[in-house]
Amino acid sequence: MSQSNQQQVFTVTRLNSAVRMILEQDLGLVWLTGELSNLAMPSSGHWYFSLKDISAQVRCAMFKGNNRRVPFRPQDGMQVLVQARVSLYEPRGEYQLIIESMQPAGDGALALRFEELKRRLAAEGLFDAARKRPLPTNPKAVGIITSATGAALHDILTVLGRRAPSLPIFIYPTQVQGNMASGQIVAAIELANRRAEVDVLIVGRGGGALEDLWCFNEERVARAIHGSAIPVVSAVGHEVDITISDLVADLRAPTPSAAAELVAPDQSERINQLNRLTQRLSQAMARQQTQQVHHFTLLAKRLEHQDPKRRLEQQSQRLDELGNRLQQLLSQRLHQGERRLNQLAQRLQSQSPERRLAQGRRRHQLAEARLHSLMSKRREQAEHKLAMLSARLDGVSPLATLGRGYSITRSQQGEVVSHARQVSAGQSLVTTLAEGHLLVRVEEVHNR
Repeated sequence: MSQSNQQQVFTVTRLNSAVRMILEQDLGLVWLTGELSNLAMPSSGHWYFSLKDISAQVRCAMFKGNNRRVPFRPQDGMQVLVQARVSLYEPRGEYQLIIESMQPAGDGALALRFEELKRRLAAEGLFDAARKRPLPTNPKAVGIITSATGAALHDILTVLGRRAPSLPIFIYPTQVQGNMASGQIVAAIELANRRAEVDVLIVGRGGGALEDLWCFNEERVARAIHGSAIPVVSAVGHEVDITISDLVADLRAPTPSAAAELVAPDQSERINQLNRLTQRLSQAMARQQTQQVHHFTLLAKRLEHQDPKRRLEQQSQRLDELGNRLQQLLSQRLHQGERRLNQLAQRLQSQSPERRLAQGRRRHQLAEARLHSLMSKRREQAEHKLAMLSARLDGVSPLATLGRGYSITRSQQGEVVSHARQVSAGQSLVTTLAEGHLLVRVEEVHNR
């Protein structure tokens, strides 16, 4: 092999390193958009994922020093716009992107802006239910802020014409889409407040994409609605569309037609209500008349009862009744006094000293008889117990045992002899009998 050919031989490591340097130096930073897939977030804090479109994909890595600056949490399937360095992962020889920055693409970016503004305004209290004002029950005039040529205005006017044809309507035409829309909406709200010619405002438009409705998510529109002295009904898009204007308004209507129904009372319903009130008034007047007639009848009867002659007769009858009750009361008190006197005489007789002395004598005699009986019984019991104890003592007495023919043998030193082995032949012993004692001499000793 020639010298020139030997210089062209690469190791795998050297080749991968050279390719990485070429990719990073020649391409530098690139912008691209795609869909996130196979997202992994290990404990190291780095992110690893693939970025793909309809026909290709590329591996990506975003290190924690960069991903800390991402203001949202990425998920599989999310469309993103990234700035990246093209590189090569040398250990495996795999081409990859090192992501420097990331942001949502298309609707994702708008959704992120929506959530950030929603969070910030909520923290300021612009969405608090306590600050929302009720709509007037019977508005004198209604203001509409929307496009003069849009379907929303037609729907609102149709509903208002049907429900309240005599209700005055003021239209403040504005753009409801595009860069100029938010400024015109703010100016219309301020104009309506300066003129003070309506007492409720409808602000809104028909449905559309998120970009079409975006002017109602602008912060200055939200603050204009919040600062309005006139209650505001937000009617933006369809029922599923939620905007910042809906959240800050005093009331949110799902559609422009629904907003018209909320602000305008139904005239036919008001006529029915008026008829019901008229009927209730007639019934109340009839009841009042009946009550007054009944009241006058009662007063006439009371006047008749207040006649002086009748009152005198009633008082005379009352006097007779009181006299009878007094007589009955005196008689009753007299009988009670007599019963009380008899009871006291009986108690006095029962407490007589002679009677109590006789009772004391009887109790003394009974106690004395019981004492003699108890002493006799106790004496008999003591004598019987003494006899029993004497018999028991006699039964265990050594003298009684000797009296039955037994004897006690002791050595001359006084030791009681109970075994034959305690003595020996020729030894002298003392035997005690029931009466007297013997001095004996041992001739023979027999041990068992």
